[in-house]
Amino acid sequence: MIDFEPDRPRWQQIADVLRSRIAGGEYPPKYLVSEVRLVQEFGVARDTIRKAIRQLREEGLIYTVPNLGSFVSPPPEAEPAES
Repeated sequence: MIDFEPDRPRWQQIADVLRSRIAGGEYPPKYLVSEVRLVQEFGVARDTIRKAIRQLREEGLIYTVPNLGSFVSPPPEAEPAES
């Protein structure tokens, strides 16, 4: 559990934590982002976790497969260097 800031929505704070874990490699590409595990870890409602995941999906950090779950997206392909 984290100490939530009272002046920001919890889902935003959780999205920040997940974003940091993805950027830091703690959650590698194709890692299953389990709603159930996050509900237990952060002690919030499942809808709060879903809002955080939705935000990260909109940013392209997570993708969702129906009936399987949400996973960390692979890093974007590097642009080929111009000659």
